[in-house]
Amino acid sequence: MQLWVTEPQTSDVALSFKVVSTLHSEQTPYQRLDVVETERFGKLLLLDGMVQTTERDEFVYHEMITHPALLTHPCPRRVAVIGGGDGGAVREVLKHDTVERVTLVEIDEKVIAAARRFFPSISSGLDNPRTTVLVEDGIRHIRETKGAYDVVLIDSTEPVGAAVGLFSQSFYESLYEALTDDGLIVAQTESPFYNADLIRDTNRALRAVFPLVRLYLAFIPTYPSGMWSFTIASKVHDPLQVDPGRFPDLSTRYFTPAVFRGAFCLPRFVEELTV
Repeated sequence: MQLWVTEPQTSDVALSFKVVSTLHSEQTPYQRLDVVETERFGKLLLLDGMVQTTERDEFVYHEMITHPALLTHPCPRRVAVIGGGDGGAVREVLKHDTVERVTLVEIDEKVIAAARRFFPSISSGLDNPRTTVLVEDGIRHIRETKGAYDVVLIDSTEPVGAAVGLFSQSFYESLYEALTDDGLIVAQTESPFYNADLIRDTNRALRAVFPLVRLYLAFIPTYPSGMWSFTIASKVHDPLQVDPGRFPDLSTRYFTPAVFRGAFCLPRFVEELTV
């Protein structure tokens, strides 16, 4: 008998993975958490039945939510990751020598525990001396923080449940206040094929708060449609004005200086979502 796990990505599209074994299942106070071993993608983490990360392709997402922002800022010293309890974004942030402190704010401690147990290569940065892990509501943390962070990464799940507020204009206003005078944020903003309205609405909300907003793309096979978007919102620094020739070697597998520049070259149908 074959066992498959299927994620409905829209009401009429689904992605299935052949499962070798189920490693862990639990209902946390916030969501259903499952870890399975798959044939093609290795260990896979699902929250409420939605794929969050896999061993085989996680590097794409974690490198692309992190390095474009930290290389756009000329000297990021204090960084926050909102969500991202698997620790992958923290691992990538720590590759930047200028970073003195990275603060992970994850509402669900069970996600952190599962990452430490089943995904040690992803969660390796959580115990780094430069890392602070806070188990609390990221929206409240940002609302209560003023002028503290050079960069904030919004490593959220899809906009359902506890994550809905991470896509609101009021949260973006709080982010603006939580940043230093030349700070910036990056958020994952879903699939241009399946979430066009969300991307359009998010860009408009961010433009109402930040003077500079840029959308960019990466390609992640286990995420809906495979084409994934991220959005940088900045007080001062423009990624299109950065010289990729100055980038250090970050030992990445997806991200390169050329990828940095190319990620902001949008197909016309995606570009239209940002107008």
